[in-house]
Amino acid sequence: MYEQSSDDIWTLCVKVIKEIVNGIDPKMVLGIGFDATCSLVALDKEFKPLSVSKSENSNRNIILWMDHRAVNEANFINKTGHEVLKYVGNNISLEMEPPKLLWMKKNLPNQWKKAGCFFDLPDFLTWKATGSLQRSLCSLVCKWTYIAGKTESGGWQNDFWRQIGLEELILENYGKIGSNVLSPGELCGKGLSVTAAEEIGLIPGTPVSASIIDAHAGGLGVLLCKDSEDCTESLDKRMALICGTSTCHMKVNKDPIFTPGVWGPYYSAMVPGYWCSEAGQSAAGALLDHVINSHPASNLLKQRILKCEEKRHITDVLNEIAEKIKEKKGIQSISLLTVDYHVYPDYHGNRSPLANPDLKGMVCGLTLSSDEEDLVKHYVATVQSLAYSTKHIIKALEDKGHIINCLLVCGGLSKNPLYVQMHADVTGLPIIIPNCSEPVLLGCAILAASAAKYYSSVEAAMEVMCGNGVIVKPNTFDKKYHEQKYIAFQKLLHCQEEIKKTMNEFY
Repeated sequence: MYEQSSDDIWTLCVKVIKEIVNGIDPKMVLGIGFDATCSLVALDKEFKPLSVSKSENSNRNIILWMDHRAVNEANFINKTGHEVLKYVGNNISLEMEPPKLLWMKKNLPNQWKKAGCFFDLPDFLTWKATGSLQRSLCSLVCKWTYIAGKTESGGWQNDFWRQIGLEELILENYGKIGSNVLSPGELCGKGLSVTAAEEIGLIPGTPVSASIIDAHAGGLGVLLCKDSEDCTESLDKRMALICGTSTCHMKVNKDPIFTPGVWGPYYSAMVPGYWCSEAGQSAAGALLDHVINSHPASNLLKQRILKCEEKRHITDVLNEIAEKIKEKKGIQSISLLTVDYHVYPDYHGNRSPLANPDLKGMVCGLTLSSDEEDLVKHYVATVQSLAYSTKHIIKALEDKGHIINCLLVCGGLSKNPLYVQMHADVTGLPIIIPNCSEPVLLGCAILAASAAKYYSSVEAAMEVMCGNGVIVKPNTFDKKYHEQKYIAFQKLLHCQEEIKKTMNEFY
């Protein structure tokens, strides 16, 4: 189980903002935007932290997005077959809020009775900043089953909440989860409250935008990043990969396209006026960390890195060692190091396109070796597996009519050249890496500029603020190799499915 403290998060937000604005004229800050993970925040009837833990520790009042405790509740909700499920790829994820709320009602009845308010973490931050209980369309549509779009039956669906046993949330016009909903870039409340302004050292009334989920902020920050003619400038022919602990694959279209196993389409959840489809991998950077840290050779390698004067990330060193092994073996590319080593990456379940949280990771090619070269092979094969998983997602999207001519990347993994090049090689698509070092924060700034009316719309702000980037093109000499490795990737998946059938009676 993964839990956090909302007080800790807000305290650190205040600390960071005060450090940033120290020494500048507060009038220079024209607007504020917040993003955060899609984690569930619980408060009591006095708006104080309410424990989501069996320990009843009020400092544990957030169920983190990646917490998978609500597997049974998600399965129960999916069996209802309710109409809202078509907007989440026909399969609600246990990472979304309804399963977590249902888990809390079933497992923590005393805390559930004390509950006064539930937020997605981004909306909690705008509430702390403004005092407004308005919610972001982004969070409610993407994680709470709120329906937005050109339909008379939009908004909250009363029969859904009754059907899953959470009918009390309907009371007082959905008072506990919000009914006053804003689109990204709209002004939240009356701007920065007096209390928050005193805390962070800014001017009361400074415009605060409706919040956004972190991955969607990254999408805003990169999707209109410019480069050469290799990538079409059309917004609806690009896909953004926000790749950190997990990876979110963000795609927008003017018209809704439904894809099984892919969340959405969500109207105006990211770019107002566009339908957003969100695929993803539940573990990406977290998977690489696990693979590296659990290997016997990693400790010695880390000790060597610590002795170096220059601070280096372990993946930079592994990339360098992989290049040396490639040269020593006299092979054409690093990719060929894994000809007999294959990884299936769903160590934390599959978010897309299979929507199966029960899937597991797999490795084929293990030997008795535990040396540095074995670590490199496992690392490279894992990077490749994430790229094959992205290819799997792209194929599912394209099969339903999405057009993807170009990828854009941001987040921690975008700083790993092997990860980026492998994605280009495997997908056969050019990739733009923005010059901006923190596109997720840029996405918040885009919303802040929109809320402050500095630009006429979110899309107009994106046109100017997304800036430029460098392009990474696919290498063609590994094309056949990756096609064969992708077949091996699919065979690992099918093997796991067959093994589960074999053992089914014992589950």
